[in-house]
Amino acid sequence: MRISNMLFPVAVSLTVMFATVGCDREGPAERAGEKIDHAAERAGDKIEDASEKAAEKIEDAKKDVGEKVAD
Repeated sequence: MRISNMLFPVAVSLTVMFATVGCDREGPAERAGEKIDHAAERAGDKIEDASEKAAEKIEDAKKDVGEKVAD
């Protein structure tokens, strides 16, 4: 068996091993993406809170108008 035939499987194995190890690390793009996702989630939560408060104020205003019309 030639040396090149013996080295090929070793080279492939090492390449796969290093590629796998390299994929475990998060790069700057992944970290930036996570920050964007987190910011979008927080913004969504704030919008939801604001819409709930607005709905409560609308309900209060409807009650006030209903009471004034009834008087």
